[in-house]
Amino acid sequence: MITEDKKIEEAPEAVIAEPEVVVPEEVEEIVGPAAPLEVKGPAGKGVAVEKGKGSRKTFGFKKGGLKLEKRDEFDERILDIARVTRVMAGGKRMRFRVCVAIGDHKGKIGVGTGKGADVTAAVKKAVNQARKEIIDVPLVNDTIPHQVYNKYCAAKILFKPAAKGKGVIAGGVVRVILELAGVKNITSKILGSKSKLSNAECTIEALKSLKRVENKK
Repeated sequence: MITEDKKIEEAPEAVIAEPEVVVPEEVEEIVGPAAPLEVKGPAGKGVAVEKGKGSRKTFGFKKGGLKLEKRDEFDERILDIARVTRVMAGGKRMRFRVCVAIGDHKGKIGVGTGKGADVTAAVKKAVNQARKEIIDVPLVNDTIPHQVYNKYCAAKILFKPAAKGKGVIAGGVVRVILELAGVKNITSKILGSKSKLSNAECTIEALKSLKRVENKK
């Protein structure tokens, strides 16, 4: 006769299957205060690493702009990813803020920002906003028609036309925006703030102020 205690000893151990975590193809988050955030896309891959301490932590990319999936005729690049917090009654609410630039390399460019609980949602909001604010940049021989200086908040940017073969002399988000707009020869200088968002908005405002010049035959 097998007692109840005997049955319990001979019973096989129950195997508990861990639930499978499904990670989206475009974005893969690695949870942890010091863990890198990896963003994947069909057009490219980049790794953003946390910088700073406490609530001032941000995510910076080694290269200027991370390529996202190409939709329609526009290319999409992430200019900046930051983790922001909002103090609520029950504590702090953590969200992600993303700045995205889109362009067709033929004179059309747009910049938008979005916030969301995860990076995927923030990117979608930023892209939708950028599509609503697309502008046409007048180009003459792959450069801008005239010199322009613009100030936005603390950001100051100076653009000068350049001869063919000079290339894009710019850095940071300014270079990414100019390349997406189709400017192949230009000289630029950032004179004010180092904020990526301010410089991106200042670049767009400077391109908006360009006047179209008709080619004389």
